[in-house]
Amino acid sequence: MSDKVSEWAGYTENLEMSVFGYIIAVPIVIILLPLLPILVLFWLVWRAVTSEEEIEPSYQTWREQSGRPPSGS
Repeated sequence: MSDKVSEWAGYTENLEMSVFGYIIAVPIVIILLPLLPILVLFWLVWRAVTSEEEIEPSYQTWREQSGRPPSGS
């Protein structure tokens, strides 16, 4: 085993990993690009149908549930 550590060469290109990345990315783009309008439409419908906020009860309901008498009594 060698005790010698070589000097750092700095940031260099890694051509093999770049090519591998493009080989993986191209089919994904080809498959997902035609699906994009369908995904956007699904997302818009989902946002319109579901509500993230809870429905806040009315002031009258709160007064009735708290047991307070109506105003003016």
